[in-house]
Amino acid sequence: MAAPLRIICCLALRQTGRPFSSSCVALAGKKWRLENGLSWTGSEYGPLTDLPDWSFADGRPAPPLKGQVRRKKEREEFARRAVYLNAEVDQGMERWRAKKEEEERAKEQIKSNMLKPKGHMLLKNKQ
Repeated sequence: MAAPLRIICCLALRQTGRPFSSSCVALAGKKWRLENGLSWTGSEYGPLTDLPDWSFADGRPAPPLKGQVRRKKEREEFARRAVYLNAEVDQGMERWRAKKEEEERAKEQIKSNMLKPKGHMLLKNKQ
């Protein structure tokens, strides 16, 4: 009885054009890498990606590869953008603080311009 079931399953798997395993081999170890603070693919950064593949015999470094130049440019652009956005946030915070201080000064000005109690009411408030 088990043999016909096995044959049916094998035939069904052969009829599909998809492989039996649907997991991606490239994502193997993704969870471990993320838990240990590494990149999720293993080839985004690191010495195997960033360092040159070879050097001259006399010690001179090899010219950078296209990918290395591209990654360096991307990192520089990212750093510039981070600095720009940080400066923008700082400016916004300064404007917000200045606005709050101005509102407080306006409230104090309104309070100081209000009518003061005189005569009997002044003596009553002091007690």
